[in-house]
Amino acid sequence: MASFWTDHKLAILILIVMASMQPRGSRAADEDPLQDFCVKDTTQQIHVNGFVCKDPAQVQASDFTSAVLKNPGNTSNVLGLAVTAANALTFGGLNTQGVSIARIDIAQNGLNPPHVHPRAAELLYLAQGTLLVGFVTSTPDNKLFALKINAGEVFIFPRGLVHFQLNVGYGTALAFSSFNSQNQGTSQLAKALFASNPPTNDAVLEKALQLSAADVQRLRALISKT
Repeated sequence: MASFWTDHKLAILILIVMASMQPRGSRAADEDPLQDFCVKDTTQQIHVNGFVCKDPAQVQASDFTSAVLKNPGNTSNVLGLAVTAANALTFGGLNTQGVSIARIDIAQNGLNPPHVHPRAAELLYLAQGTLLVGFVTSTPDNKLFALKINAGEVFIFPRGLVHFQLNVGYGTALAFSSFNSQNQGTSQLAKALFASNPPTNDAVLEKALQLSAADVQRLRALISKT
């Protein structure tokens, strides 16, 4: 594990820096911070756009580091996927900094299914394996941009567009994705449609997707288990 971080820490650092260096005129992500830092105060239950700051006098160096991405995720599931996020929810030091990062472990033939990040673009660095990656533009074109990438390559998924990653190599693939938001948000399309809470009206799904009532119920049962 030590050799892995030695080999890839520079690339991971570059991902984070690139995600945070957008020109001001084109920035469409988190607002600029108004102080040096605002470490999340986990004792507060106040609801604001972000998180309440910890008293600066109580902040320590350990607030600015996290081991959340250190270990491989568990890919023994239907999708063969484990996504481990280091964002303001799991790493308080990222609060107000406008960046986050995630570790993506994908088993052989595994899939990170079509999803969107409503608050950030995603810059993916593939550390190990081969992935088929792609995204679809918005209407009216709905154009698919997809290709295979190999270890050492990067790929950008524009903000808010549907995208995916499929492991088409041998063995587990490992990728790291950086985001220009402290909390990028993730919405899997299948879950949003068939596993919402409360459930989406059957008639909406039947009409929109041209499915039978039986198909809708079958997909509800199937997707709720993934």
